[in-house]
Amino acid sequence: MRFKRSQRIQELILEEISKVVQSGLKDPRIGFTTITKVEVTDNLKHAKIFVSVMGTEQEKTDTLEGLKSAKGFIRNTLGKNLYLKFLPELEFRRDDNADHVEKISRILNELHSESGGQPL
Repeated sequence: MRFKRSQRIQELILEEISKVVQSGLKDPRIGFTTITKVEVTDNLKHAKIFVSVMGTEQEKTDTLEGLKSAKGFIRNTLGKNLYLKFLPELEFRRDDNADHVEKISRILNELHSESGGQPL
């Protein structure tokens, strides 16, 4: 099965942005951050970067603001490391999947303990 070019670009962008966030950004607002997913449009003009952040709500908001303010630096670094004719416009979004998984696990554990350890 052949992959679309946008899917290959997504993987490259995810890898490069992860490197930049881990080592290249010196903004104190950016906390423990993981790039979970990148979605690039088929025409490679826009990219949504989904970010998972550990911490309080305020830390999550601050991290997202820090990433948005560093968008130009990140795009510049992508331009140096990826040889693309056009760089996509970056949009950072919070990925709350980890929070949902934790909440569901907690509910299931509570239900399991209430049933006396018997399978539901």
